[in-house]
Amino acid sequence: MSIQPRREGLLALMTVTLLSACGQPQPGPSVTAQGGAGKPPTGQSTAAARVFMPNPLQTTGDQTLSDQKDSATAVPASAYYPVTLTNLDGSGYLRGDWAQVITETGTPVYGSGPFHFTRDQDEFEQVMAYYWVTEGQKYLQSLGFGSELGAVNRQQQLIKVSQQGIDNSYMWDKHNWLRFGKGGVDDAEDGEVILHEYGHAIHASQVPGFGTSVEAGAIGEAFGDYFAMTVGYAVSQREGAPMNAPLGCIMDWDATSYTTATPHCLRRVDTDRHYPEDLTGHIHTDGMIWSRALFDIWTALGARTADRIIINAQFRFTPDTTFAAAAQATVATAQDMYGRAAAGTVRRAFKARGIL
Repeated sequence: MSIQPRREGLLALMTVTLLSACGQPQPGPSVTAQGGAGKPPTGQSTAAARVFMPNPLQTTGDQTLSDQKDSATAVPASAYYPVTLTNLDGSGYLRGDWAQVITETGTPVYGSGPFHFTRDQDEFEQVMAYYWVTEGQKYLQSLGFGSELGAVNRQQQLIKVSQQGIDNSYMWDKHNWLRFGKGGVDDAEDGEVILHEYGHAIHASQVPGFGTSVEAGAIGEAFGDYFAMTVGYAVSQREGAPMNAPLGCIMDWDATSYTTATPHCLRRVDTDRHYPEDLTGHIHTDGMIWSRALFDIWTALGARTADRIIINAQFRFTPDTTFAAAAQATVATAQDMYGRAAAGTVRRAFKARGIL
């Protein structure tokens, strides 16, 4: 199962989330070109591709799907969705305004597209990583971050795909890396795993060194799960992809290699965990208390209003924040942005979890 380490000495400069991976491609890929260094630029800022939206369990609803050793036939063709990769720099590689994919285990994706890979090919994970990180930043900007509100991680995110040959994904803010590992379902095959790790990059950009206490670490894990849910849902709705698994179930495709109960969920944002009696000292488990409060705010206020409040509030957090302090900062942000009624809704969500 995915490793969920206990953080007693949390690193200020390195946020580590150990997860398992996920994915599967459909047969019959068509790619214009692949290759190494020295290729001529294509001059294109967009390219056609296929991705999971955000993963095959959510779109197919088939809880029996499994990795089958990276088999291309383990996931049906219907799980792949046509998309447009945007913000490319014209080099022909997966480099752009908000993401740059670096790979050491497969041929770097290059060409003018269409990039129609299947999950048995390393290139599929490269495309997934570029797409979902770019969509994550575009979603932030659609909320007003970088224009009306403060910019959030508005930079090119370096992404290392299938590194080290182990089932380990993490964000390292010292080098601006997201790294996605292999094992079970490869991590970069699940769009929610990618978005979760990008959530850590968001926190690091807003509060350098975030996560130096156990409760701050739990908030980081919770926000990563919440961000995966809200962005995955928004993009899926925009692209016309169905939601055939519980919305609160996070990283379901990745979880199939480690869970037997269905629906498969690496974690959930809709549990009934309560503070302080359900604390365990494990940041991933304790984070589900915080993520449930965020999910209730999202349900009550709607995605756009909730996301603007929740993300904007994080500028007020300290690296070693507590649940109570972060909740008070979020209530104050709701008051400043939307007034008394919104602040009351946010306060009630945290009170229902025992945080306030």
